[in-house]
Amino acid sequence: MTHHTKPRARICPACDGFASAAITLGGRDPRGHLRTITAHCPACHGTGTAPARRTREGARA
Repeated sequence: MTHHTKPRARICPACDGFASAAITLGGRDPRGHLRTITAHCPACHGTGTAPARRTREGARA
């Protein structure tokens, strides 16, 4: 008997799966910690995956 496998999540083509990045602001706060912000991929909103494509009914292969 064959087992069905789940389709793998599609990796976002804009960020290649690295959806978030920490970017330094170039300075330190009064306590000495490096100031950073987190930037998320605008295409996948920080998830790293893209939604599966929908196939149209009756489309030619």
